[in-house]
Amino acid sequence: MTEVVFRVMRDLMTTEAADRVEGELHKPAEETEDKSLQLEIAELWHDTNPIVSFLSRVRPPWQGPGIFKIDSDRFLFRVANEGTMPPNVDREQVVKAVFSATKDELSSERIEEIASWLPGRVRQLWEEA
Repeated sequence: MTEVVFRVMRDLMTTEAADRVEGELHKPAEETEDKSLQLEIAELWHDTNPIVSFLSRVRPPWQGPGIFKIDSDRFLFRVANEGTMPPNVDREQVVKAVFSATKDELSSERIEEIASWLPGRVRQLWEEA
């Protein structure tokens, strides 16, 4: 679910803004001797789908007028559907949990920058996290 939340977040941002966020996420996700758990949080910021990953680097942010605008409803819809979230799970709660964990790893400057990209209700979830 984290990867999907990050995907939709990146879709709202410029490539440069997304790269600044990634730069601050280069920390081990888990300190352990188990190699399978030693990935960096930044690895979750990258999309495992190579086509989606490429497109997110070359397209403009999905904001403003047009069919690709991501408002709060579309953001939450995409998280629930692209992440194959079970219907009984509260999508806002999932997004807020990812936001909270992410904010723990970022500088106040990055936290404010991300907030500036988020639409209405999603921005509120970010600020509450």
